Amino acid sequence: MSRVIHFEIQASNPEALVPFYEQLFGWSFTKWEGPMPYWLIKTGEPDQPGIDGGLLLRQGPVPADGASVNCYVCTVDVANLDDTLSKIPAGGAMCVPKMAIPGVGWLAYAKDPDGNIFGLMQHDPAAQ
Repeated sequence: MSRVIHFEIQASNPEALVPFYEQLFGWSFTKWEGPMPYWLIKTGEPDQPGIDGGLLLRQGPVPADGASVNCYVCTVDVANLDDTLSKIPAGGAMCVPKMAIPGVGWLAYAKDPDGNIFGLMQHDPAAQ
């Protein structure tokens, strides 16, 4: 069974949100030294229930009406990303193609039939 392993917060100015979440929840942020601006979020100790996440530059516009829910993206661990993408049921679709996250694995984003976006991650430390 595949589990949610990571969440992401997209922001127009990611660095400006760091103090907000530090103050509100006590989360800690570490800037990732990868090929894109990204902050790793530690939400608790490893022996506590829950998952950690990431903070990154928003990939699209903020909902214009201000009343729409603007959500965090959850990423699901999969054994084989290509196999999982090939099995997306009718009504769903890939929206961001497979990409390497160096030293971490392979990532893609898909949508469900209602337009909700979710991430799919295949662990592979050799990914480049």
